[in-house]
Amino acid sequence: MLLTIDVGNTNTVLGMFDGEELCHSWRIKTDSRTTADEMALTFRGLLSEADDVTGIALCSTVPAVLREMRGMLDRYFGDVTTVIVEPGTKTGVPVLTDNPKEVGADRIVNTIAAHHLYGGPCIVVDFGTSTNLDVVSAKGEFLGGALAPGVEISLDALASRAAQLRKVELVAPRSVIGKNTVEALQSGALYGFAGQVDGLVDRIVDEIGDVTAVIATGGLAPIVVPESQTITNYEPDLTLVGLRLVFDKNVG
Repeated sequence: MLLTIDVGNTNTVLGMFDGEELCHSWRIKTDSRTTADEMALTFRGLLSEADDVTGIALCSTVPAVLREMRGMLDRYFGDVTTVIVEPGTKTGVPVLTDNPKEVGADRIVNTIAAHHLYGGPCIVVDFGTSTNLDVVSAKGEFLGGALAPGVEISLDALASRAAQLRKVELVAPRSVIGKNTVEALQSGALYGFAGQVDGLVDRIVDEIGDVTAVIATGGLAPIVVPESQTITNYEPDLTLVGLRLVFDKNVG
């Protein structure tokens, strides 16, 4: 069984693959203060009902967590073949940006999975701490993209800076025209972020031509996808699939 680990700024997602089939998945919060021993305790609890781990694939956007994760894997999974996605790891993805080393590992992994599933050119929209729009060429190259503040971080900033505004549940209001503060915030968040994504997708398509798919992923995707006019596919496990593909490229 292959254990895939995607460490994001807000959440860490784990998945267990039996061949190409994703059998189990878990989502836990990311805490940069967590030690290697604490990670091992959490992982062993989650994996207690799963089959033995025979391989591990990992990507992380949080350096402090990656450091502790390395220690945890060395100490508790030292006999398991491990692939960490970082500069020098074989991915098969040419990164056509000014500084390829600054591109997050998760964006590269998403590129691999998106091209594998849908071909290209295509666009990946990852709704996480930030909203990332990544552009994949017909050849599977990472062309670059756009980064915007995420839904939750934007609402947190608004609530902290405006005395009469507060956090609200992210659900669709009765109308785009909010009749109270809660509905007005919900309208601005849901329809505003959907409109932001649609506008960016339209501009990307204007530059590169038609795409095979606009693929949404990330923890907040289910909130925005129903309101978007350009997103064509929702893949909640896109990054985990990409990690499986990277593992196969490096281990076989």
